[in-house]
Amino acid sequence: MEKQTEIEAAVFRRLLEHLDNHKEVQNIDLMILADFCRNCLAKWYVAAAEAEGENIDYEQARQIIYGMPYSEWKDKYQLPASAEQMAALEARQKG
Repeated sequence: MEKQTEIEAAVFRRLLEHLDNHKEVQNIDLMILADFCRNCLAKWYVAAAEAEGENIDYEQARQIIYGMPYSEWKDKYQLPASAEQMAALEARQKG
């Protein structure tokens, strides 16, 4: 079980690295295609920490996921959502 946890942790770190290397992939794109985004990962991180008796707040978790404060990431990399993206997200949420 310990080895599995180590492997899962390595996979998670690789996922974060992959997302970091592809900042052009916007959260809305992830939500449309996969029904999760970087913010979802941060929420899951908070929940997993709480389940293990650790206290981490959402902003701390987002900094772990984004590799910097979310406000900084948002200013540097987040683009305004297009009308097409918003329509696709709305359609996904309804379906």
